Amino acid sequence: MSDDAETNDVPKDASRDMQQQSRALDSITDHVEERQLDARRVQEAMASIAASSAADREAQRAREKELAAVKIDSVHIDVIASEMEVDRKVAERRLREHQGDAVAALRSFLH
Repeated sequence: MSDDAETNDVPKDASRDMQQQSRALDSITDHVEERQLDARRVQEAMASIAASSAADREAQRAREKELAAVKIDSVHIDVIASEMEVDRKVAERRLREHQGDAVAALRSFLH
């Protein structure tokens, strides 16, 4: 009968070991509930991003149009380009950003 007792104990011990291992694994692993994304919220977020991007592009276009309207002297562009050792396009942009004021444009390179 002692042999029967030992054979009966083996499955119980194995079962206990399996349960302990299962509990240990459960305590280690991270149980994260799966969430379904609310399609409406996602669409609203995407629309908001698109609207923001469109507004940024429109503001950039308006700024470029405003800068293009500034009257500048090509002599000022040459002076800024040569004195600050920058490309003519950079000098022209900086001059336009300072409403054609060559002194302010030159000072902006120093700050």
